[in-house]
Formats: sequence, C-alpha cells, structure tokens
Amino acid sequence: MKRMTGRFTGLSIMLPLLLTSCGTLSEMQVEENPHEVKQLACSQNLDDMVDTVAQRYLHREKSSGMAVGIIRNNGAARTWGYGYTNAVNGYKIDGETLFALGSVSKGVTGEVVAGLVDKGQLKWDDKLADLLPKNIPLSEDAKNITLLQLATHTSGLPRQKMTKDMLESFLRYLYTGDNFYHELDSDAVVDNLSSFKKPLLLVPQYSNLGYALLGYILKLKTGEDIQQLSYAFIFNALKMGNTSFYASQLKAYPYRAIGHAGDQPKLIRRGEVVPDWHFSNNMVAAASLYSNADDLLKYLRAHIDDSQPGDLSDAIQVTEKVYFQRKIEAANIAWVTDYKDGQIITYQVGYIGGYSSYIGFDKKHKNAVVVLQNTFNWSNYIGHDLLLKMAMADDYKATCGKETFFSSPVKEGEAR
Repeated sequence: MKRMTGRFTGLSIMLPLLLTSCGTLSEMQVEENPHEVKQLACSQNLDDMVDTVAQRYLHREKSSGMAVGIIRNNGAARTWGYGYTNAVNGYKIDGETLFALGSVSKGVTGEVVAGLVDKGQLKWDDKLADLLPKNIPLSEDAKNITLLQLATHTSGLPRQKMTKDMLESFLRYLYTGDNFYHELDSDAVVDNLSSFKKPLLLVPQYSNLGYALLGYILKLKTGEDIQQLSYAFIFNALKMGNTSFYASQLKAYPYRAIGHAGDQPKLIRRGEVVPDWHFSNNMVAAASLYSNADDLLKYLRAHIDDSQPGDLSDAIQVTEKVYFQRKIEAANIAWVTDYKDGQIITYQVGYIGGYSSYIGFDKKHKNAVVVLQNTFNWSNYIGHDLLLKMAMADDYKATCGKETFFSSPVKEGEAR
C-alpha cells in the first residue's frame, strides 16, 4: 500500500463524495408523467403502472434484478419480481427473495431504541458522558451528544472517521468491492471521540459512526444484541420470519439475491458479482439486516395502519415524528421525510456491497412501497416515483372521465 500514501491528501477531500455504502445521498429525481397517473386513477390497473416504471428503470440503470412490493390504500400486499438472483444460480426474483438492506437496518434499530426509551431503560436526553464507560476519553462536545441526536443524525458526528486505514480500505474497495467499515464494526468506534468538535450549526448529517455507537450502547446497556432486541420487539410481533441481522441463519439465505456492481464500485465492471459485506459487532445495528419484500410490507403496514400492539405502535409514532424540519430529507429517527407536489413521503434507503434498497410510505393515502435491487445504483428514485404516482392518482380519482383531468390551471383574466 506504499504507493497509495501520496494520494491520501486528495482522497481525504474526495472521500465524503465517494464513500458509497451504508448511507443516504441517493438520487431521487422523480419523472413527471401525468398519463401514467391518469391511467392508474381511472383504470386502477396497478400492474401496468408498476411494469412500465420498473422496466423503464431496469433498462436505464442496467440493474441486474429487482423486487417491488406495494400496499395500496391499506389493501392487500402485492409483489412483483424482475430478473434473477445471479447468472449462475438463476433463481427468479420474487417477493420471497432475500436482499441485503444496508442502512434500512437503522430504522429497526431506531424503533428498538424508542421502545427502550418508552420502557424507561434509556432516555432521549441521555448523553454520551453517561452512556459510555467512564474510562473512555471524551471531548466536551462529545460528552454532550444525546441519544436522540445519534438517532436523528444531528449529533455533528461525521459519516465515518477519516483515518489512514479507512482511506486504504476504501481504495481497496474500488478494485475489489470489499467491506471498508471494519473499523466502525470494532470497539475502536469510540476512539477519537476525545478530539471531536461539533460543527457551528447542528443540522442532519448522515453518520454511520453515530449508529455504530448506538449499536455499542445497546449491547452495553441491555446485555443483548440488536437481533435479540428486534426479534422480541418487532419481528415476532409482525410475523417477519424471513428478516434477520444474521442472514446466514435464515433458510432462504442460500437462494438470496447476489449483489452486483452498478454505479459503484467504480473500478469494477457494471454487472459483475461483488462480495457480500459481513459485520459482527457494532455495525450490525447500522447495516447488517437482510429481508424480503413480503416481510418489509408487513413492517410498512405497521406504519400506515396504526393497528399494532401498543408498545410497538407508540415506538413507531415516535420514530415517524419530524425532529428537524426542511422540505427535502427532514429528519425523523432513521427515517427521512420529503414534501413534494403536495404529498408527504417518509422513507429510508440503503446501499451496501452490491445492493440498493428503498422502503417508504404515504400515511395520508395509506400507501407503501418496497424496492429491492441486487445492483448498487445511486439512482433509487423508483420507490418515490411509485408512491407519488399513487398519491396523485388517489387525489385525482374524482376527475376520471372529465376532459379537464390534467388541463392547465386557468389564469386570472382568461376565459373559462
């Protein structure tokens, strides 16, 4: 690795733009297509709309395969599959196919933390000075980081620590696709907190480091890992039998979707198989979850119909609350909320290894969407696209059959 040392200065500047896994910053440019909205509103033919949007996306983004799941107006859950798990095994993708979810893991972790707060085991205003062992050196700014700030990405902590080891691991990733978050997975996650200085303005700043610290804190304070905690609080209650932070324990694991290079890693040809990422310690809570579209629709239904057991329903409502308001990516606990075209969409995205994932819901219309891909693509707008089209179609149902369905608004002074 000696030849790389001269490149560290430039890479340290570029790294925030290049780091590509376990995070947000996806491209959510939604295509405006009034014809598709009108067709859905008047025909109620969800198959045509999903197929049109999915096939267009697959062709444009050169995605290896995809599972789409939808709940429309709190009705029956439906799934669509496109492509295959990989070229070797050739299992067709469907609603039961397992995918790595990356940072969608954080939503489950956030709801587990909310449940523990509700039970009095933790408090949102608990500070790192009280949550971490006394022998860990902390700066004054680090001491005052709260549990809520970690959960809402408003602590000021960076995405990850900028160290020589991280830079070397990232360079290796560009050529191999190998995991470069080993340092955050170890208990070295608490190192360097002694030198942390918060930014002048605390705004949402995505932080895998912050959620790795949450994983550390959960084990420290409960004696259990995130799989035990989430199974007891969420997975069992929602009958999510094909969801786990330790995917190799699932029966469907041998038939999982295999990850492929897409937009990343940059130096591997698009469509090539890339390695799975594995975590065993603090990053499990941040990025280790596997699930399928069928199970994730059960999870999303719990967010749109408020009919779950009291403790879980209470935790869900706490995580959906907006803690930092803005039009795009308003900060919830792990979730984010966008306000677009008069609609409110709450969602999460995840990127890890060779996978991209999206889960989102529209509480007003009780619609939910899951999109799971076995290709790493930043352009993850299809979930947003489907939710917005369904919301607009719901709003426009009453205009079906009228010529004015998508006519331009009449301006003041014009003849009607």
